[in-house]
Amino acid sequence: MAFRSVYPDVAIPEIALTEYVLAQARERGDKPALIDGPSGRSITYAQLPGLIARAAAGMARRGFKKGERFAIFSPNVPEYAIAFHAIASLGGAATTVNPLYTAGELAKQLNDSGARFLLTVPPFLATAREAAAQARVEEIYVFGEAEGATPFASLLAGDAPPPRVAIDARKDLVALPYSSGTTGLPKGVMLTHHNLVAELCSVEGVTDAALIQPGDTVLAFLPFFHIYGIVAFLNLSLRMGVTVITMPRFDLEQYLQLVHKYGVTILHVVPPIALALAKHPIVANYDLSKVRGAFSAAAPLSGTVADALYERLGFRISQAYGMTEVSGACHLGPTTPEKIKPASAGRLMPNMECKLIDTATGAELGVGEQGEILVRGPLVMQGYLNVPGATAATIDAEGWLRTGDIGYVDADGDFFIIDRTKELIKYKALQVAPAELEAVIVGHPAIADACVIGIADEEAGEVPKAFVVKKGEITAEELQAYVAERVAPHKRIRAVEFMDALPKSATGKLLRRVLIERERNKAKP
Repeated sequence: MAFRSVYPDVAIPEIALTEYVLAQARERGDKPALIDGPSGRSITYAQLPGLIARAAAGMARRGFKKGERFAIFSPNVPEYAIAFHAIASLGGAATTVNPLYTAGELAKQLNDSGARFLLTVPPFLATAREAAAQARVEEIYVFGEAEGATPFASLLAGDAPPPRVAIDARKDLVALPYSSGTTGLPKGVMLTHHNLVAELCSVEGVTDAALIQPGDTVLAFLPFFHIYGIVAFLNLSLRMGVTVITMPRFDLEQYLQLVHKYGVTILHVVPPIALALAKHPIVANYDLSKVRGAFSAAAPLSGTVADALYERLGFRISQAYGMTEVSGACHLGPTTPEKIKPASAGRLMPNMECKLIDTATGAELGVGEQGEILVRGPLVMQGYLNVPGATAATIDAEGWLRTGDIGYVDADGDFFIIDRTKELIKYKALQVAPAELEAVIVGHPAIADACVIGIADEEAGEVPKAFVVKKGEITAEELQAYVAERVAPHKRIRAVEFMDALPKSATGKLLRRVLIERERNKAKP
């Protein structure tokens, strides 16, 4: 059976994303919209629309046009929001890149997305240049100044208005983040203006989840390249008139300092941060009394950690569930105290349908029965860029998107995630694709075969472990160092086990599940 949201459907206007987000910006006047946490540099709501318009005019002068891609390879800074919405207002798509990527990883995304321009920060310029040389990038921009790159500030020069661009909200892409989906290598997720506007409207339609209110202050340490950051901070917070404190990189002590200094009222976290808040002794040194609640997403949070956080700090944490392919969240947990179920991934959001199917037979399941979660509605992506086969494997002919997650729904409409059918590893809520790491590992001349899985880790959630068949001499440490030179830090192999052969089916398919089950059995007391 298909489940509908417990909340009434909401109207979704046919409107461009930036126009929707900035609808009330000017009337908020001198209220800070974005503040750089470390320096205190700020942009007010009154300034924001003008800065976005000037940046868009500057991009247009440089030749950026509707339908093109503009890559952003940067940590969280206030100007990121200006760049994202300038691109959007011109009918272009921002392809957001993990700032920890190596030059090789960045080049792959630049080539696949077809980005004409690349925006970065001075410390990452060397990586950006190396990647751009392998791609079709015509010009590199930089927040601040650096030799050999065009200052982003130069785009803001002049008062000429940007060109008027007709945007078809249902067809025109606005964001192109990359996701590994349920399996395989990272792929460009095509999200339209309508997708993201629908996400914002649906969040606002969850009537018993006070996710965010105009008087709130939030701390944006979660990266803007990630769908969580794109939705929660670059769009929802600015739509609601919230003050966003940006944090370029996570450090627990600085995080606590900023929460205290700016009087943060709502925490957006991922499970490892929730665990640190619940258990780390340094938390006791800071005043978090203005925090009225927290949301966790990007990976499942245990009820035990949620309860420990409440006992220590006195506020409840609710969960959201979704993925890049559904424009962020498709389920959201209530914040009304009597409705919070700490282990629940939340309730289906307005305008969405959901069903659970038996992974073996495909039969539809009912309340309390465990199966794969499928969703359908206006939040579902348009597909994967340049990969129609992967799109067809993820979204069926009736529009149902397979999440690859196993869960169940209770009588109240609360969903619970208990397992994954997909192979993706979640390291501190960041995606790690086993296939990508396996390709790196087997590139070493001493390696014959490899299989990578995620193993449980209290701090990170999961870490990559490699099962390796050798054809030459190499130590685990040497292999880990080899991989570390070629991938972003969160993708590094944390454990290696050498084997004589990997488990495979009669047709030669790697039986990853066998190794996953073996590791789970080893972890049992």
